[in-house]
Amino acid sequence: MEDYIVNLILVSIVSWASLFLLVRKIFPNRSFDFCNRIVSTIHASSAVTLASLSVEDWRDPVPLAPKSSTSQMKALAVSVGYLIYDLVCCLFDNHVNLDNSIHHLVSIVGLGSGLAHQVVSGLFHLIFLADFS
Repeated sequence: MEDYIVNLILVSIVSWASLFLLVRKIFPNRSFDFCNRIVSTIHASSAVTLASLSVEDWRDPVPLAPKSSTSQMKALAVSVGYLIYDLVCCLFDNHVNLDNSIHHLVSIVGLGSGLAHQVVSGLFHLIFLADFS
């Protein structure tokens, strides 16, 4: 995996965690889950925006290219960073959900593997449509 992708994942983890702390400070009387859901909503919006911006040709939005574009790689790196943040965040919540933890781990491994091999093109936009709930 390229260094800039690893760095982007690390910056993304720190950014999502910082955003969560900011939301907690803005809404001190709200629950942990409420604040995490605000961050999740911001991530979902940014993921759709980044995925849309990465489409190079809207006549063929899901190309069967051998390698992903740089913008696709960056969008996935931001999402991997979010998934790592959210996995850790979920572990600090009062109720740890095994299904949710497995979902995060599978997504992190799957997207991380795609990033490492730069072969997520073709399924890139379908991942964003299906995975973020």
